[in-house]
Amino acid sequence: MRLKDYFRLGWDQLRRRKVVTAMCAIGIAIGSSSIMVALAFGESISHYSEQQMGYYLKTDEITVTPMQRSSADNPDKIVQEPITEAKMGLIRSFPNVKSVASVSHVGSFAYTVDGSKKGYINELIATELDTLEAFGSEFQQGRPGDQDNVIVLEYGATVNLFDEKKREQDRARTESVNYRDRQAIPYPVYQKTIVLTPNSFRGDSEGVQKIVEIPVRVIAVLKRPEGQPDYMIEGQKKAYVSPALAQKIRAAMNPAEAVQSSGASGNREQLKVKVDTTSNVASVDALIQKLKLQTMTNLHQKERMNSEFAIIRLVFAGAGMFILFVASISIVVAMTMSTYQRRRQIGIMKVLGANLAQIRNMFIVESALLGLLGGLFGIMTSYWVIWGINYIVLRFSGSDPELLFISFWVLPVGMFFALLTGVLSGIFPAIKASRTDALSAIKRE
Repeated sequence: MRLKDYFRLGWDQLRRRKVVTAMCAIGIAIGSSSIMVALAFGESISHYSEQQMGYYLKTDEITVTPMQRSSADNPDKIVQEPITEAKMGLIRSFPNVKSVASVSHVGSFAYTVDGSKKGYINELIATELDTLEAFGSEFQQGRPGDQDNVIVLEYGATVNLFDEKKREQDRARTESVNYRDRQAIPYPVYQKTIVLTPNSFRGDSEGVQKIVEIPVRVIAVLKRPEGQPDYMIEGQKKAYVSPALAQKIRAAMNPAEAVQSSGASGNREQLKVKVDTTSNVASVDALIQKLKLQTMTNLHQKERMNSEFAIIRLVFAGAGMFILFVASISIVVAMTMSTYQRRRQIGIMKVLGANLAQIRNMFIVESALLGLLGGLFGIMTSYWVIWGINYIVLRFSGSDPELLFISFWVLPVGMFFALLTGVLSGIFPAIKASRTDALSAIKRE
């Protein structure tokens, strides 16, 4: 018999026993769809979590700080291996490195714009402004350039500015309104000059406090964070300046300390290194450590989350395998009953010259077709389940409708388990059918 004949005979038998075929196919469909939905859940949750972790924890970044070690001359003395300009340039040349930026914290400042409007910067950061976009910053207005005395503001630093002349009225209003109910109303500061004033003052040699004012121009404003309430946005008041401008600001704030640290201007307080993919972070991290620098990554967080998601996948897949096991029992029962119902047919086939292998193959192909039908229905069922979950999430939470998705590789995996269930379930009935005695089967019928 040719393979085409096996398929034709198997399909004819499935068509004759429509109810049994439907029940067995539904069992396989439920089991295979459970496995596919489980894999889709794990894949989607892992993808979403990696996105969120990449946004908040920056798993594709490496933080580099000076390494502390004991002095060769005096073991009790601790010295630092500085981050020099030469080391920074060498890190930029490493493979898989997208961008390198120095980071140092200048302090907190108040600022005035348009003469009377006042705002705050909780954290002024010195970094190479042209690297902001490479490290994930999105701009709502403008772009960093090579100009001097410029500043980049976060969106939160531009909201809810108040008029100094109406300070008491504003204070009374904020006391009467719940902080979480306040709206983050931005003020147009783009391309305007703002005057920075340090929040902490140091006196001169006579102890007299001096008010330091540093005028800078707003060259860009970062994009408003999506999905965050106004009260959280209002608290995000960071700003970015170039390292050269940061040095001038420090000199204006405290000339004595600026003179003392001018000799170490080639050193860096901290570096951020952006790697092209998370998988290359470990190799780049090892190269940086060879420069006698201390590094820190969030790879351990990613590995811990991957292990947790692996457990979730195993639980879902185990449930699907159990359902497939139950479905396989129903197939064994149905195919075994089919052997008794078709004893006369089997006996006639043996009398006409069919051998044991052909009888076995006929039943195995029939059960494989049953598994194929169940797998196809399982694919449709899994898509319906994922679509339904996405619809419910969109309806009640308003979040991304593609929260869950089915990757292409999940479909052949589900189909494989469906076919495997069908084939394995048909082995016992096939062996039993092949052992049927031809003459006794014909006489009984």
